[in-house]
Amino acid sequence: MARVSTKANKNIYQITRENLGLTREKAAALLEVIPPERIEKIENERSMPHPDEVLTMAEKYKAPFLSNHYCSNQCCIGREYVPEIKTKELSQIVLEMLASLNSMNKQKERFIEITADGKIEGKELRDFVAIQEELERISVAVETLQLWVEKMLATGKIDEDEYLAHQKANKML
Repeated sequence: MARVSTKANKNIYQITRENLGLTREKAAALLEVIPPERIEKIENERSMPHPDEVLTMAEKYKAPFLSNHYCSNQCCIGREYVPEIKTKELSQIVLEMLASLNSMNKQKERFIEITADGKIEGKELRDFVAIQEELERISVAVETLQLWVEKMLATGKIDEDEYLAHQKANKML
């Protein structure tokens, strides 16, 4: 029987693997291109994972959140530009998105007033920053929804073929 790690500060890659009940050897067989020794180095943070390794783990572990974690925490460009997305239930995602959209709807007229002349000056700047922050919340809600969809597709809870067919049909409209 495989030993269970008692390490206190496990990283997201180790936690995800262990939640699947995989030893490093079984994970390496599943991942096909990452040997157990490399998995051990990544999990013990003696080596940073490469983007292609993270993509492989995200796909094979059916854990798309690993890609967002890597980009928002470990990639030097992503740390600057990619917000970390937390996994949430669909109902919470929808409610947060609707709250932000409602707030933005109320601020729509002010946004038009501020930006109509192409300049943001004086008292406009405070309102503009508040609107910009609300738009960022909408953006994060959209990304959270996308991550939820990717998880549902990866785990088979949404039929991928049917999903892609609907996407294709909508693009033709």
